[in-house]
Amino acid sequence: MRAETVVVGAGPAGTAAATILARAGHDVLVVDKALFPRNKCCGDGLTALALRELESLGLDHGNIKSWNVVRKISLRSPSGSERQYRLPEGPGYHAAVVPRLDLDAAMLDLAQHAGARVELGCQIDSVEVSTNRVELFTNNNQCRIRASQLIAADGMWSTIRKSLGLASRQYRGDWHAFRQYYHNVSGRAAQELIVWFEPDLLPGYAWSFPLHGGRANVGFGVHRNRLRSGGAMKQLWIDLLKRPHIQQALGSDALTEATHKTWPIPARIGRVPLVGPRTMFVGDAAAATDPLTGEGIGQALVSGRLAAQSLLASEDPTNHYAKAVRKEFLADDRMSRALIPILARPWLTNGILSLTGANNWTRRNFARWMFEDYPRALLATPRRWKPSMFTGVGAYQEHLSSTQ
Repeated sequence: MRAETVVVGAGPAGTAAATILARAGHDVLVVDKALFPRNKCCGDGLTALALRELESLGLDHGNIKSWNVVRKISLRSPSGSERQYRLPEGPGYHAAVVPRLDLDAAMLDLAQHAGARVELGCQIDSVEVSTNRVELFTNNNQCRIRASQLIAADGMWSTIRKSLGLASRQYRGDWHAFRQYYHNVSGRAAQELIVWFEPDLLPGYAWSFPLHGGRANVGFGVHRNRLRSGGAMKQLWIDLLKRPHIQQALGSDALTEATHKTWPIPARIGRVPLVGPRTMFVGDAAAATDPLTGEGIGQALVSGRLAAQSLLASEDPTNHYAKAVRKEFLADDRMSRALIPILARPWLTNGILSLTGANNWTRRNFARWMFEDYPRALLATPRRWKPSMFTGVGAYQEHLSSTQ
């Protein structure tokens, strides 16, 4: 099998890159070990950053029945006080929740309609790189794929990174997350996006994200140094569910679906190699996650876009990509890391939430900042300032105006 570019991994980062390349007339092949649709451990939340990237790619969310727009947010401080935050009511919207089962399948369809070839159930075993090509060996070396360039979108435990000798054996992720789906949740959990800043989770948090049809994605995320074992996470989950404010939010009729899931989240963009020989790492394979929140879908989409643009615009795409990623992400990464020790202190988190809830303006703009409508380091990066930065409309405004 041959292609100009092989994309390994059909998650958001890989399919974003494949869609852009295919639309430009590039011969691109997407391979993934899974068969789609497939479930993926995730909080399922889409920030404004993710929504704008999806809109730019041309993803029509009207074709995804489980897509759920969020406008109301509830934050509970470590002291127990709750504040309501509303995202702007104007054109478009700034947050949504959609199961990855549906989102990733829709994005794979988008890449295929753009002209990308797709091979599912294709396990990459090893990679060899020469001066002018990449060779990938799949399914116990029964199949070989040859290409000029490789985009590795194969996740936290990237086989490509290991095969190229670029993996860190000691690294197990900066965050650990725990997720459980519920149905028959209360009206509140079905409509509000709820975040609980529990004192024993800080700088992590627990969440309830509303899904279509009276369902919710409920879970928590903690930094790795908070818990040392999966067993400890399971016990903490049992304890969290007993807390009255969480029980009240979910409602007495809430029922679990299937089993819970746990997963590690890499959050060290620029601290692991972004490129290898004829290879660019994107999404979780590049550890492109916000270290403050553990959010990674928006970052995955951006990294996939930058990889595709680098291939199309430069004779030295790997070097071009590494520079583009650092310019896009590193200032925000530093800002997030600077805030982590602050949010680890309950009294400081209480104070911050009190200030952000002072009036309608602070509540609206803090919610937009939290959901990545603003870059984390916006105030420290004047190059990104623009007149409309505090008044910009949401994503998908044209789609919504034509259907409302």
